[in-house]
Amino acid sequence: MLPTYQRVSGGGSGTAGTSVSVTNPLLGRRSFRSREKCLILLVLSTFGFVCFGGFFFLPDNFSADRVLKAYKQFQRAGPEIFIPAPPPAHGRTGEEDIHRQDDRVKLAEKIRKELPDDFLEKPDTGGGGEAGVGGEETEGGEQQQARDGAGAIDEPALQPGGAGGVGVVAGPAIEGPAGVVQPPHQQHAPEQEEGQLQEVAGGDRRGEKARAPAGLHFNASVGEDPDRAVREKRNKVKEMMVHAWSNYKLYAWGKNELRPLSKRGHSNSIFGSFDLGATIVDGLDTLYLMGLHKEFDEGREWVERKFTLDNVDAELSVFETNIRFIGGFLTCYAFTGDRMFLEKARYVADKLLPAFQTPTGIPYALVNVHNGVSKNYGWASGGSSILSEFGTLHMEFAYLSDITGDSVYRERVQTIRAVLKDIEKPKGLYPNYLNPKTGKWGQQHMSLGALGDSFYEYLLKAWIQSGQEDWEAREMYDDAMQAIIKHMVRNTPSGLTYVSDMKFDRLEHKMDHLACFAGGLFGLGGTSLNNQYSQQYMEIGEGLTNTCHESYIRTYTRLGPESFRFNDGVEAKALKAQEKYYILRPETFESYFIMWRLTHDQKYRDWGWDAVQALEKHCRTPTGYTGLKNVYLTEPVKDDVQQSFFLAETLKYLYLLFSDDSLLPLDDWVFNTEAHPLPVKDRNPLYRPAAGSSSP
Repeated sequence: MLPTYQRVSGGGSGTAGTSVSVTNPLLGRRSFRSREKCLILLVLSTFGFVCFGGFFFLPDNFSADRVLKAYKQFQRAGPEIFIPAPPPAHGRTGEEDIHRQDDRVKLAEKIRKELPDDFLEKPDTGGGGEAGVGGEETEGGEQQQARDGAGAIDEPALQPGGAGGVGVVAGPAIEGPAGVVQPPHQQHAPEQEEGQLQEVAGGDRRGEKARAPAGLHFNASVGEDPDRAVREKRNKVKEMMVHAWSNYKLYAWGKNELRPLSKRGHSNSIFGSFDLGATIVDGLDTLYLMGLHKEFDEGREWVERKFTLDNVDAELSVFETNIRFIGGFLTCYAFTGDRMFLEKARYVADKLLPAFQTPTGIPYALVNVHNGVSKNYGWASGGSSILSEFGTLHMEFAYLSDITGDSVYRERVQTIRAVLKDIEKPKGLYPNYLNPKTGKWGQQHMSLGALGDSFYEYLLKAWIQSGQEDWEAREMYDDAMQAIIKHMVRNTPSGLTYVSDMKFDRLEHKMDHLACFAGGLFGLGGTSLNNQYSQQYMEIGEGLTNTCHESYIRTYTRLGPESFRFNDGVEAKALKAQEKYYILRPETFESYFIMWRLTHDQKYRDWGWDAVQALEKHCRTPTGYTGLKNVYLTEPVKDDVQQSFFLAETLKYLYLLFSDDSLLPLDDWVFNTEAHPLPVKDRNPLYRPAAGSSSP
């Protein structure tokens, strides 16, 4: 009998207590209906059919052979299916590297144990890997780097070649710039122009058509100074590069820059949130120059597989994209002869061409590379273009025309040159703003620092790059420098030389850190041509470099502020809060390097080493390098950004400062404003002009 629940009515209701029977609805039915039984039977039958079918048929479809074939398909697709980029960072000998504890490294090891030995073999990228003599692999299948406690990096021994010990692959050597021996062939090297002959070392082979030199191959001994102490300092800079690169790989691979404290990518940079790999492209030639070919190959592979602007629906800076991306690709092409880099440079340049569609031919500052829509910054003096931006395109675009045979790039920058040459210049000076529609100057603001700087740099360097044939550029440089010396260069009572900004005919007595490149600029101007200005240029170059050094050593951190002033008894010191930061800038070190090469005065190396120690003390973190918000504080706050130009410029110039003059001699190479070296025409066989190309 089903249980009942008793409810008792109390008194006061006028009724007697009663017993009420309530049936439990959950227990009211003992069996399933016929329809439910059929449904359950159908489900059980289907389950049984699937189980028995799978038992009999799956072995035939997934035999060992078919599994292996599937793995082979994954192999062809590349290792990134199993191991997402970036590659694991490299540790130091004798130390536990925390990067090796990363899960993807454990995954890689597990896959290697389970799959055939060649399954995850690095694909051949043709990017100048660390092959031994004759291109054969070393024992163990790959080159290993051993690092000592001081940061010195021992590279595999390569066949010495000429000054600086440039390694070459087996085969006849070709005499290159400054006696450096070049490899005669590389996978992507273009065929030499018909009728062009090269003298081949080891025997007179005139009359034979030789291939154009494919490129340089640097190793640890290239450009080493005879002094052991100097070599150790150079090795320290190299170790800094490895530290910056390895942590970028670990935390921000493919992003534009690294935030070392946050351990993530930096998305608020000039390139926005799109993953353009700015640090990879900017740092590639520095890696190659230092002989870090394993790291270079990692970057090259990313560029080939991942770099694209096709999905970028945003405005990019024409100037920054040119100096970092086009400049970086062109240098890698010059170094290696790898045509992939040439194709990437041209691809990026084509994306920038819509910005030149203005009434004057002066390009806009910004271009949307997806739809070609261009514009200027709203704050730039009524929508004007900026002198340092549209004036810093000539070297890359002219060189690109020469090596592709396509004149469009040179024509665009020659139009800019013609406008600037013919326009009336107040007091012989170039204001920082020019309206691209009217061709008239904007606000009367002149500067050898921000907004003006690299325009003057490219006048001199375009002349050098042309093999000193572009006399128009040299004359414009001399005229501009004489006007700047007359109206903007001043000396303090204590003898410090500085170049001031000028606004509306009034000097601000302020010099930007960006203007600290001018020491080297004046030095190059004084030595590249012996004319009536040579001695004056050298004196000013030495004075400006010394002043920038003073701005460094007058701070607690011994790193220079963003700008510094010379008034009210103050010399070479920042006064405003927004002037006191340091973002890993290279301009002072650039002048140290250039002036060292020109004078061999030991003080420039001493100043450079002092800066290296300051960077290590205040800017280095366990996960990369960062800028500082106030260089005058004993414990400055870090800005948490490792700028891409730190790898492209700062570390490159410091490395070259402690290298022998045979490493990138100034007669054969000229550096763009992002420190990407480009070959000098008619002096450097790595210039590789296309058949039928012509230039001034």
